[in-house]
Amino acid sequence: MRTFFTAGMISSALLVGIAGSPASVSANELDADMSYKKGFTFQTTDNRYKMQIQARIQARIATPSDSQPTSLEDYLNYSKGDEEIGINRARLKIKGHAYQPWLKFALEYDLDGSRLLSYTVNVEKNDGLKFKTGQWKFEYSRERSVSSGGQQMLDRSIINRIFTIDRQQGAAIYGNLGSQHIPNVSYWLGVGTGNGLGSNKNDGGAPLYYGRVQWNIAGEDFGFNASDLTFSKSLNASMAISFSTNESAFTRFSSSGGGQLESFEEGIDNQYEIDQHNIDFALMYRGLSAQGEFHKKNISDSAGVQNTDTEYTGYYVQAGYLGHARFNWWPKPLEIALRYATYEEVDNTNDERHVEKALAANWFFNGHRNKLTADITQFDIEQATLATVDETRFRVQWDVTF
Repeated sequence: MRTFFTAGMISSALLVGIAGSPASVSANELDADMSYKKGFTFQTTDNRYKMQIQARIQARIATPSDSQPTSLEDYLNYSKGDEEIGINRARLKIKGHAYQPWLKFALEYDLDGSRLLSYTVNVEKNDGLKFKTGQWKFEYSRERSVSSGGQQMLDRSIINRIFTIDRQQGAAIYGNLGSQHIPNVSYWLGVGTGNGLGSNKNDGGAPLYYGRVQWNIAGEDFGFNASDLTFSKSLNASMAISFSTNESAFTRFSSSGGGQLESFEEGIDNQYEIDQHNIDFALMYRGLSAQGEFHKKNISDSAGVQNTDTEYTGYYVQAGYLGHARFNWWPKPLEIALRYATYEEVDNTNDERHVEKALAANWFFNGHRNKLTADITQFDIEQATLATVDETRFRVQWDVTF
C-alpha cells in the first residue's frame, strides 16, 4: 500500500531546510505591521513573514430545493421539496509566506462542516518552475478552479459533479512559460492519492495523475476568474487541454471526498479505472466575459458482472456582461449572466441526457467580496424510454468576504 506524505511533514522539512530553523527567530526580533486589505494582514517590515486572514459567508434562499436533480426520482420529488433558507458556505482562509516571499502557504477551513478543505506549501521562486504539495483543488478544469466566492453564476454547472477531480492530497509542478518567440503557456502536472479529500494514501493501485496545458492567447495568464470587473481594455483569452487518470473505489469526487455517480455501487479498492480529458476556454473584454468546457470520461468497472464501461460526455457555455459603459441606463453594479450545460450517460441499462439552462443577475457592492446574486434555473432529464421531465429552481444569495 502506497502512502503519501502529508503537507505538514513536507512543509516542516522545507521551512527548516531552505530557510533555517524556526527556533532562530524570537518574538522581539520581529517588527510587524497589521493592515486590512482583502482580509486582515500581518506582515514584517523586512517582508520575510506575511499572513492574511479572511472569512466568507454565503446566505441563501432557494425554492423548491437547493439541490441539483441527478436522477429521474429526483425530478419526480423535486417539487415536493421545502424552501431552504440558511448559510450555504462559511469559510476561513489563511495564506501568506514565511522566511522568504517565494516560500508560501495557504489553508482553507470549512466552518459550517468543521473540516479542513485545503492546505498547501508552495515554492514559487522561479516563474517557469514552481512546486506545491498538500491538499487542494487540482487544476483540472476552469470551472472548479474558480473560487466559490468568485463565481459568476450562483453555483457551478451540472457537469461539475460528473467530471471534477476536486480536492486531492498530492504534489505538483507548475509554472508559466513564454517570451517574444514562444507563446505564453501555463502548465500544471501532478500526482495525487486518487481517494479524494482527507485521504493520504491510495489503494495500492495507480494513483491519480493529472495535467493541464493552457495557452494564454493575449500573452498573459489572467487566472481562474469570472466576470470582467476590471473592464479589460484589451482582450484576455485562454484555451486549455487537460487529462486525468486514476484507479480507486470511487466514480466521482466532491468537497465531501470520494463518492459514486448514479447506478454505481459502493466500490472496493481499485475497482473503478477512470480516464478523462477536458478542453476549456475563457475570455474577457470590455465588460464581457465568457467561458466553456467540453468533457469526456470513461469508467471501467473491473468488478462488474460484465466488466462494462460507462462513458460520459458533457459541456457548458457561459457568458456574462457588465453593460454600464455601453448603455447609460445600465446600473454600474449590475451583471447579467447566462449558462447552458448538458451531459449524457451512455451504458447498457439507462441512457440519459441532462440539461441545465440558467439566468443570473449579480449586484456588486464591492466586487466578488460583497455581492447579491439571484438566479433561475431549469433542469431537464431525457431518458430513452421516457419523455422529457423538467423542474425549475429560484434562488437568492448574499455573498460577503471580510
